[in-house]
Amino acid sequence: MSDARIALFDLDHTLIPFDSGTLFIRFLAERGALPPDFQDTYVAHCRRYAEGRLDIVEMHRFTVGALAHHPPPALQHWLVEFEATLAPRVPEAARALVQHHRAAGHLCALVTATTRFIAEPFARLLGLDHLLATEPQRDAHGRYTGGIAGQACFGPHKVAHVRAWLAHGNVSWERVARSWFYSDSINDLPLLLAVTDPVAIDPDPRLRAEADARGWPVRGLADSVPIAHAG
Repeated sequence: MSDARIALFDLDHTLIPFDSGTLFIRFLAERGALPPDFQDTYVAHCRRYAEGRLDIVEMHRFTVGALAHHPPPALQHWLVEFEATLAPRVPEAARALVQHHRAAGHLCALVTATTRFIAEPFARLLGLDHLLATEPQRDAHGRYTGGIAGQACFGPHKVAHVRAWLAHGNVSWERVARSWFYSDSINDLPLLLAVTDPVAIDPDPRLRAEADARGWPVRGLADSVPIAHAG
């Protein structure tokens, strides 16, 4: 399969102009599923995470661990309700970008550090059948522990997740003829360096500097579709 072409997409602040975890936390807080002060603490954790003072394992433990006392059916009910609110929040430009690649016959995947159960509804709304995300650990009763199963889909581990996904479909990374990855974050530099066509979408300052230095395309989501020419 030497002519394989793949298109990979980050989620938060790339295909959607916000943090999906923050939105879900707010959704749960409004329903009394989290302590009243949880949202403020979560925002503080996000700030430390963005500054590199909190790693993704700690962030995941804090966020998903808070849901451990809820029975799985209750959480599933909230997730269904959450998904029903999302369609107006997903930009048409994001759907168009994904569709552009799908129409060209490219193998597409959402590749995000976000916890799988939060990322899944966005993948469905975007028309992405393949999702590579951080896998939450469960206990024997199916409740989330706050732990991560395997490696978080973050930083250099995104590359490993993509390689494993391709291998599962009997495609080796080395035999991919062309590959795109769209991201806003310097944390995604390892995967951006690994593809043939890295694209910085509304990048953070460090990624903007990196993209400028390397001559990578820098676009806002609304004008990203025309650059994905590839056959």
